[in-house]
Amino acid sequence: MARKYSKKASTKVARAMKKRKAGTLTSGRSGKKVKSRKQAIAIGLSEARAEGKKVPKKATKKRKTAKKKKAKK
Repeated sequence: MARKYSKKASTKVARAMKKRKAGTLTSGRSGKKVKSRKQAIAIGLSEARAEGKKVPKKATKKRKTAKKKKAKK
């Protein structure tokens, strides 16, 4: 079975996790410190994705539109 993520992508995630543990990892726009493990992983994967490494596409949220909700009632 083929790898889902490239080795370089997992290296990026590991680097992000180490920075989070050290307390120096910050999020993009706001520049706030990252405390969440999940957010650190997401930052690592997005950096790998930006470099063009093998990383699956972002999961999209499935949400019902207002029209569908209204029709359901």
